[in-house]
Amino acid sequence: MNGRRVVITGIGLASPIGNSLDEVSAALQAGRHGIVPQPQWDAYGDLSTRLAGPVRGVEFANYPRKMTRTMGRVGLLSMFASDAAVADAGLSENELTSGEIGLAYGSTHGSSSELEQWCRTLFKNESFKGIAATSYLKFMSHTGAANLGMHFGIRGRIITTCSACVSSSQAIGYGYEAIKHGQQEAMICGGAEELHVTHAGVFDIMYATSVGYNDRPDLSPRPFDIKRDGLVIGEGAGTVVLESYERAKARGAKIYAEVIGFGTNCDGTHMTNPSAEGMAGAIRLCLKDAQLTGAIDYINGHGTATELGDIAESTATHQVLGDAIPFSSTKSYTGHTLGACGSLEVAFSIAMMRDGFLAPTRNLDAVDPRCAPINYLRDGVRSAKPTTIMSNNFAFGGINTSLLLRAV
Repeated sequence: MNGRRVVITGIGLASPIGNSLDEVSAALQAGRHGIVPQPQWDAYGDLSTRLAGPVRGVEFANYPRKMTRTMGRVGLLSMFASDAAVADAGLSENELTSGEIGLAYGSTHGSSSELEQWCRTLFKNESFKGIAATSYLKFMSHTGAANLGMHFGIRGRIITTCSACVSSSQAIGYGYEAIKHGQQEAMICGGAEELHVTHAGVFDIMYATSVGYNDRPDLSPRPFDIKRDGLVIGEGAGTVVLESYERAKARGAKIYAEVIGFGTNCDGTHMTNPSAEGMAGAIRLCLKDAQLTGAIDYINGHGTATELGDIAESTATHQVLGDAIPFSSTKSYTGHTLGACGSLEVAFSIAMMRDGFLAPTRNLDAVDPRCAPINYLRDGVRSAKPTTIMSNNFAFGGINTSLLLRAV
């Protein structure tokens, strides 16, 4: 179905490789990653992984307590990235509170550190005494969306996406659809995740984390590589401002890219084992939505460096798009930022579009022969002028997303 054109006019970031579009672009072009050891995790028995991708250089001290008292770290990261995106787009307070602007935001769940503190206090004391009234608001599943709604005074629709690793890509997709079909003039969209040992533990229990490179963080993660041994957990937040093309042009806004397609579906087969057919279905839905004419210049893949995920994703990509389109995983620089990864990777894709390069997958020395023969980028940064980029993400529960971006 045809509808209004939707463009990206603001970007805000907090990531393991930088906290602005310029910083992450420089990092990707220099091959600079954000993976570091986590010796403090030694305190947890039977945890094998010791690597993570934390956000550094972000300060929250200047925010007034009245604003932050209902925010854990995931909420604070959301606010940092969203403030930057709103400022970048040049949205005024009157516009934000007009009802014409909505918000779509998600994370895997709320603040894990705040939930940990709640549980420690409750079960140690066997009493609710000492638990602040605002504690729940920090770890509730929609804490990011709710706090941002209050922070900006949003009067339009709020869409809360708590869908694991596609939380922020679904947020962008649903925001795109809200504008395309006329429900809102603009949407603030994205997702966030805070680093916590439980996130590493969830995947560690499933034997899905990287454990063989704990003393060599430069060498992991290794998406699609024959010597990969699992994912590395990261944290971050990514926010984009979407608005109708007509509105953006009328107010003279800077336009980074147009969102031309979105597809999302469910495998309907298994909670954790990915389905190549389901992934391929989401990609096809995106292509159908875009009514694409012309070539795709680059694919930013999900690429978590897990065996099942890499094989299924490469198979799906090859099945639908063939073997010619350059393909890489930027999780090799940041680790897997879970609920933030979709929006961060959209921003990374826009950095490549804006600055004329394609970033390869780090540590992809020899492709696992069980992965499909697609055009893996692995020989250094490539000078290019990509104008059409696909960004794909996949999550537990068999939830799949595919987004298409085009230069304007």
